[in-house]
Amino acid sequence: MRASRYHLNTLKEAPSDAEVTSHQLMTRAGMIRKLAGGIYNYMPLGLKVIRKVEAIVREEMNQAGALELLMPVVQPAELWVESGRWEHYGPELLRIKDRHGRDFVLQPTSEEVITDIARNEIQSWRQLPVNFYHIQTKFRDERRPRFGVMRGREFTMKDAYSFDRDEAGARASYDTMYEAYMRIFTRLGLVFRAVAADTGSIGGSRSHEFQVIADTGEDLIVYDPDSDYAANMELAEAPCLLPARAPAAQALEKVATPNASKCEEVAAQLGLPLTQTVKSLVLATDDAETGKATLWLLLIRGDHELNEVKVGKLPGLKNGWRFATEAEILEHFGARPGSLGPIGTPLPVRVVADTTVANMSDFVVGANADGFHYSGANWGRDLAEPELVADIRNAVAGDPAPSGGRLAIQRGIETGHVFYLGTKYSEALKATFLDETGKPALMQMGCYGIGITRIVGAAIEQNHDAKGIVWPRALAPFEVVLCPVGWGKSEAVREQAEAIYGALQARGIDVILDDRDQRPGVMFAEWELIGVPVRVTIGERGLKDGIVEVQSRRAGNAEHIPVAQAVEAILATLDAY
Repeated sequence: MRASRYHLNTLKEAPSDAEVTSHQLMTRAGMIRKLAGGIYNYMPLGLKVIRKVEAIVREEMNQAGALELLMPVVQPAELWVESGRWEHYGPELLRIKDRHGRDFVLQPTSEEVITDIARNEIQSWRQLPVNFYHIQTKFRDERRPRFGVMRGREFTMKDAYSFDRDEAGARASYDTMYEAYMRIFTRLGLVFRAVAADTGSIGGSRSHEFQVIADTGEDLIVYDPDSDYAANMELAEAPCLLPARAPAAQALEKVATPNASKCEEVAAQLGLPLTQTVKSLVLATDDAETGKATLWLLLIRGDHELNEVKVGKLPGLKNGWRFATEAEILEHFGARPGSLGPIGTPLPVRVVADTTVANMSDFVVGANADGFHYSGANWGRDLAEPELVADIRNAVAGDPAPSGGRLAIQRGIETGHVFYLGTKYSEALKATFLDETGKPALMQMGCYGIGITRIVGAAIEQNHDAKGIVWPRALAPFEVVLCPVGWGKSEAVREQAEAIYGALQARGIDVILDDRDQRPGVMFAEWELIGVPVRVTIGERGLKDGIVEVQSRRAGNAEHIPVAQAVEAILATLDAY
């Protein structure tokens, strides 16, 4: 490719609404142009990167035995009604009507459609297992699209769906996809972790996220540096930090804590460590028949944070909960938030204690009177044992790991997700096959997604510097850029640039020759912004000494190479990149 024939339109400044590095650099490098909120035109440079991601994904999916098909972007609402997600998916599902008033959706995912295909196409156990995938446009109507392609409304995703005869087969298919994903992310050249995850709105009982490590990531990854244990924050185990409950050593005392509504403020006023305080959070569940609300008091240590995903899996709360209103709190506790606790509530509430809180003694908790707390509180003596003890907090760095080490936390960007679904969709859509005995049985399913366009953004978030993008070789729009200095003035420069260009093309290298005759500083800055892995500078002065300059974008070091060895040196620099 010659730069004079390619559309390159870089910018010195990023748009004011570009909040994260990838959005800024993709816009400045001319990879994307905004059309509407969360909707982008992918310019030739950006699309080239996307196609490279797709090629790796497609090769590994095919190698793993998956079969490519293509499902429509527009899906009939009837399938979503049949699965139950028409009402439950939420406002991210964009619902539309055709000219006849019939309901459709712009697909955010394709479980319904692929299950419909399976129930119509698969009749016998002899046709199983099978795994279908496609790479297709998706649309999710984000309330606040942001971060460029990281949280856009329209995006490209590879989604795959496996169908098996039984649970053992489905788990084997899951493992096959897990290993394929490991190969995909390794080939992409990204630093990543596969972490145990919550299944979320997709459903199912087994799930892993593939997180690209980046300081700007929205997700928190909890892991043990000395083992394979890793989970996202929503699922990470947060063990009890006290091996046993110590006997009471203090008397219960009601103490004034004026203007102290947070545990940090209470601890400071009382001169106690924050770890001696207990935080009270009030939730409510509504009875659909009676319309009455049941209040739940959740207790976690003052230095910990509530994990809402874990809470949503507790008995009595898994069917839905909300935070209690201030009126409900006043009615049941007689005090406002900031002074609440489990001792002497005017109306009954259900008490859930985190595992660490259940083993605390002589702790500080709200006294259900504004501006007052109890110190020296103890289970059994001053208040009844909690109705339920469970892990309901976020893990923190330094917590004991299930594997025996200590937990660490880092940020990541979710770019892939694999789920074992079981019969969640095959049962709802009656996707059955005839087993070996001739009896109908439900297909066991798995689903596997990779955010193609999100990978591009995540790769930039992980790989950039002050000058611009630093692409992994596998994703770079071009592997090598040839920068001839004095293209319009020197025939020797042109001849040598053309010779290296042809030799690299013959070796299968994705190379671009910048024949626009720009000033060296402008040319170098533009290609550093775009992030091509290897830059080769060819100038008349160097040619007089028989050399060209080869520079690695990542390492930054420039080497002066004899012209006769230039091609081999370029290839070696690429291989070492």
